[in-house]
Amino acid sequence: PREEHREVPLDDARRAMHILRDRAAEWGNYQKVGIQGCSAGGHLAASLCNLYQEPAERPDFQILFYPVISTDPAITHAFSVQNLLGKEPSQELLDAYSLDKRVTKDTPPAFILASSDDGLVPVQNSVAYYNALVANGVSATMHLYPIGGHGWAWKTDFPYHEQYKAEMSQWLKENVKFKM
Repeated sequence: PREEHREVPLDDARRAMHILRDRAAEWGNYQKVGIQGCSAGGHLAASLCNLYQEPAERPDFQILFYPVISTDPAITHAFSVQNLLGKEPSQELLDAYSLDKRVTKDTPPAFILASSDDGLVPVQNSVAYYNALVANGVSATMHLYPIGGHGWAWKTDFPYHEQYKAEMSQWLKENVKFKM
């Protein structure tokens, strides 16, 4: 079953960070490396930001679109949790992968986007993560849009498409010091 290999995606993300940092001079001499994820990919991105094993694996920033964050049955996306952890995970395993419980002062800055009417991944995931980041003194920006549902990250017909691109660009300039 897939849950027996739950570490594979996170191990891949860790390896990717090593490769990006090791090849920075060759690939453009960039100074910062971030991670971005949508939905279940947002869980993977936030996992790397909170469960890295050494400093070289830690992203400098994170951008999360409507992420699965919590394993709390009241607010999680049950299918994502089941795919990652199996049908009957222990409470210890659930807590280990509930990323709102894993935030520390060393978690990288976050830019979070979600829609209040997301019928797939409840917006409470984003809110719980934002609250955990702020409680730990981590720079966090969150934009919640009243409509949009789920899966709009790259859809140009999303009503707030241009707005979120401008907000993200501004955030990157101010918080990550990217030159856009």
